[in-house]
Amino acid sequence: MRFKSTSSKNPTIQDSHFHKTTLKNGVRVLSESHPHSRAVSIGLWILTGTRHEPKGHEGVSHFLEHLVFKGTKSRSAFEIAKSLECLGGELNAYTTREYTCYHAYALKEHWNVALDVLTDLVSNMAVKTSDFELERSVILQEQSMAEDNIEELIFDLYFEKFLKDHPLGTPILGMKNSISSMTQKKVQAYYRDRYQGPNIMVSATGPIDHGALVAEVDRLLKKKERKVGRVPSKAKLKPSHHQGTHVEDKPVEQLHILLGLPSASFNDRTRFEAFVVNALLGGGMTSKLFQSIREKQGLAYSVFSSLNTFTDFGILNIYAATEKDKAHQVMKTIRKELHRLKSHGIRKRELDFFKTQVRGSLLLGSEDIENRMSSIAVNEMVFGRYRPVDEVIEEVEAISVVGVEEFMDKFFHLNRMGKMMIGGGAQELSAWFHDFDMSETKEK
Repeated sequence: MRFKSTSSKNPTIQDSHFHKTTLKNGVRVLSESHPHSRAVSIGLWILTGTRHEPKGHEGVSHFLEHLVFKGTKSRSAFEIAKSLECLGGELNAYTTREYTCYHAYALKEHWNVALDVLTDLVSNMAVKTSDFELERSVILQEQSMAEDNIEELIFDLYFEKFLKDHPLGTPILGMKNSISSMTQKKVQAYYRDRYQGPNIMVSATGPIDHGALVAEVDRLLKKKERKVGRVPSKAKLKPSHHQGTHVEDKPVEQLHILLGLPSASFNDRTRFEAFVVNALLGGGMTSKLFQSIREKQGLAYSVFSSLNTFTDFGILNIYAATEKDKAHQVMKTIRKELHRLKSHGIRKRELDFFKTQVRGSLLLGSEDIENRMSSIAVNEMVFGRYRPVDEVIEEVEAISVVGVEEFMDKFFHLNRMGKMMIGGGAQELSAWFHDFDMSETKEK
């Protein structure tokens, strides 16, 4: 077998029920044993996403995610779809701004079938020109659907406007002109360049033997090369969050408002503090924004905050959809809650509430093998190592009121906020929205 390890003595790293092996061609194999499960969850991760796409190739990662399901050298599109469905299993994929994941869920006795299909997808794509054009049409329709969904569109536009000049700001679906002009030859070249050893990770959870998994991955991916194609120099740069205002009219009833501030990255020591602040601010029905905007004032049906976290960068967003004549009160309420949080910080009882919430969420997630499959892969991508659930819980328990205040001191610069508003009559409110100062408030 073609193994490589950071240790010359042992190619396999073990930690209790976790195992990691790196093959000589750079493919990493991770597994976490859950012996009492009847199912296995397997993910095949390609470390390429929107961030890594060169100019003119915007959307190629997502395009490839579609294309591999159209056929391989040994399976037709129907045979790919049938492969696990006929066994009661599931096969799917998704693309993010930093990676692409192909994943399968199957009974434990069918794990090798699931792995065979996944490795076939990333190694043996064989697409007819007619299917290439067909899928191009599908993606263009997908883009049009996204444009009709304002709640989805506003987040893509936010990234585009406020992370401008950085690949992270490009929509995952690409742009219509980039997809329309993309050639089959270029897409196949990108597949060959980026779907190689060091960019591939296999993670598996369930009652699976690590040695057998490694042997099968090695057999199926042995032709993968150790080198990968170059990525644009901008992809390696940390993005900058630009402040400003963007307003756009759309023929819909509601106004959609999206605000944003820089936040902690996956590698930032305050990443858990960011999670707590997000939960407190707009992470659920008990959050400040939900209670003040929806429950007490009835200003919006949908209001929440969310974290978009990357390896070296993060954004905390606040979203609300409301009626035109209620937009001003929504903005005043958001500003008021932000200033209360920044001025008075978080109370210990509030912190304890959210720490308990996070702890419960982590423990419940540890019972889900699909969740664990993703978790061990993301930890490997971000930290380069395994992080047991107990270790993560210890980090959560260590969050203090002072730590949350340090996070807010570092990131809560309200005068640097990005502001976006899309919807019916948005241009009529453009001047007011542009002049609305989030950094100043007289409300008590």
